[in-house]
Formats: sequence, C-alpha cells, structure tokens
Amino acid sequence: MVATPIGNLGDLSPRAAEILGRVPVVVAEDTRHTGILLRSIGARPRLISLPGDRERERVAQVLEALDHGEVALVSDAGMPAVSDPGREVVAAARKAGHTVLAVPGPSAVVAAVAASGLRADRFTFLGFLPRTRARMLRLLAVSPELALVFYESPHRLAATLRAAAEVVGERPVAVAREISKLHESWYLGTAAELAAHFESSPPKGECTVVVEAGPKQARRVG
Repeated sequence: MVATPIGNLGDLSPRAAEILGRVPVVVAEDTRHTGILLRSIGARPRLISLPGDRERERVAQVLEALDHGEVALVSDAGMPAVSDPGREVVAAARKAGHTVLAVPGPSAVVAAVAASGLRADRFTFLGFLPRTRARMLRLLAVSPELALVFYESPHRLAATLRAAAEVVGERPVAVAREISKLHESWYLGTAAELAAHFESSPPKGECTVVVEAGPKQARRVG
C-alpha cells in the first residue's frame, strides 16, 4: 500500500517512487490519474483499475497478480483504504496469506490537524459525512471532548457546516481547501460563520474540516 501525493507531486517519497518504479503491477483507484504520477517518475507497470463501486469484483484479479509477484496499491491521493478503495483487497490479500505492508506518506487529515492551530491532539476522523442530516448530527455529537476531522465536497460544505453548528456551537473550526496544491487556502471561524461565508462564496476543490476539541465534561462519581 503506497501513499501518493495529495496535491504536489513533489510530496511523493523516494521510497514510494522506488517501489512504484520497480513493481510489475500497480492497482489504482483511477488509472488515468495514477498514470500521470507514474509517467512523472518514468514508471511503466501494468495497471489494474480499482474503482470504489467495483472493488469486490476486482479482488480475484488482484490476488492473481499477487500470486506472480509484488503489487503496489494506490489511491488517487493519500493512503488507499482510508476513505478510498482498498480495504477489501487488503483483507482478501491477508486472508490468502500474502504480506501487506504500508508505505506512509502524505495525509490530508494529519496535515489539516497540524496546520489548523486548533486543540486537536486527540481527534475522531469521520471520513466523508453521510448525506442524511440526522446521522451526520449523531456522528458530530460523539465524544465532545475530542476534536473532529472530516472531508466534505465543495457543494455540500456550507450546508454541512450549518448543520454542524447545531452540535459544535462556538467551537473553533478550520476548513482547509486543496491541501498541498497551488491554490491551498485556509479558513477559520465558528461553524456558523464559515457556513455563511461559503454560502456566499462556494469553494472549489475538496475540503478537510477540523473542529477543535470541546471542554472536558464533568464526570459523575458513584
């Protein structure tokens, strides 16, 4: 499992480049996207497509490739199997007795937490929030003493922040847009303030949202 850049191609680690340059097969979320990365390092492996909605039916093909040698698994950005395809392939490979190793690298979650400046030493990562508002609010209400980190698409961001404000109140929020890309930008405020901003000025590109940890709750004894 090889982590790939979340924006700037220069973020690809030397180890990741070496592996992608020598393995005979690369399993990719989107072969067209990964092809750009591979060409940038002069790599020409055979590509197997692993779109999220067809992962299960591609497992056998990946296992067959593993029977003949090393395979690198990548997603479009960051680490595969984290809010991206790959989990079923990894589980099947382990069950079949293959060795699975992770080559760490760029992470939008870690980058957003580190650069937000918010209290987020302990956080819950929620991935992409569900479309159902009630389920979303239940997720946001879990563990108020922990910071929250989640991904959101640009066209849903304002509505999500507006709904989140009902649960997280005045807790500081950071929205990171296009991390590691040319037009990376950051926005800080409360969920309500940021919702109002993005309603009048919708963002472009995927966003990572960090909600600061809430105050510690009083605990009953006895």
